Amino acid sequence: MFRTSIIAAFAAAGLLAAAGPALADGTVGPGGEAATPSSAVTLSDAEAAKLKEGKYTAALLWHTSSDFVNAVTAGAKDEFARLGISVVAETDAGFDAAKQKSDVETILAKKPSAILALPLDPVTAAEAFKPAVASGVKIVLLSNKPKDFVQGKDYVAIVTDDLYEMGKHAADGLAEAIGRKGKIAWIYHDAQYYVTNQRDNAFKATIEKDYPDIKIVASQGISDPARAEDIANAILLKNPDLDGIYVTWAEPAEGVLAALRAAGNSRTKVVTLDLSEPVGLDMVKGGNVAAIAADKAYELGRAMAAAAGYGLLGKPAPAFIVAPVLTVTKANVVQGWQDSLHRPAPQSILDAAK
Repeated sequence: MFRTSIIAAFAAAGLLAAAGPALADGTVGPGGEAATPSSAVTLSDAEAAKLKEGKYTAALLWHTSSDFVNAVTAGAKDEFARLGISVVAETDAGFDAAKQKSDVETILAKKPSAILALPLDPVTAAEAFKPAVASGVKIVLLSNKPKDFVQGKDYVAIVTDDLYEMGKHAADGLAEAIGRKGKIAWIYHDAQYYVTNQRDNAFKATIEKDYPDIKIVASQGISDPARAEDIANAILLKNPDLDGIYVTWAEPAEGVLAALRAAGNSRTKVVTLDLSEPVGLDMVKGGNVAAIAADKAYELGRAMAAAAGYGLLGKPAPAFIVAPVLTVTKANVVQGWQDSLHRPAPQSILDAAK
């Protein structure tokens, strides 16, 4: 699991950011910031040469270790190498806000010019990253923002998924799988977190707007992924003839799949967000999973490193940057994994796809 593990751990630890603004017809930042595509965040050869002259350094302060983080790291390191910026440290906070604060203190001893990080708890992170701000370090954030931090003053930019498109891709994928008509369930993330809230609501809005012959007959929030199987069992008991189910991310989708298998239901199609081996394997083997909407994690890292370059050059950066989305299906799963994570799909999926 990739971004899924982030959301699950945030939910369990109560480290979710504010919900942010109401859903617009497109992705917006936690403070309503307009989204800029990551493809627009680039540095010319001349700018790269100027950065090389500066002999700058960077540190990567991650919240955990995972395939998702590895892909973000690879994208960042490749771009930093192009810009002549040396990565002097990498840390893993293990979803521990106190450990992240300690990591910031340790890293600052190395005097990095830039820091890339996913702040765990907005309140704790505000305190943890204050010394870095005071030291003039250029900070680029992944998905989360420390409380009361101001873009252009305390940090360079926030980089995340194109959240609205994640939900829209999932809606389009489920609609195609069920022939654009039928009854579906919507299992959304029942917590205030702008990332999942926008993704979930974009799915619902797309179904209601673009697919008049598809009806959402069951809606259920979930905050604990471990309850997904029980929630799915309850939904299926009341709606045994469901054509499809949307699940907010891959970990609870595994619970939904367990419920469908226990019921002997091979008909109801499932879509979810973020790549995971168990969900991908079900899809490749012709199970219930019809499609997975995924971000381009490697591109997230590249854009973060480029934004750090903006900060070091004193070049104004967009406040809120989003990476592209792709729909992964049985037909493109091998290429989709590569496009998203810049690495081959798990061996189990490669074997099943042959």
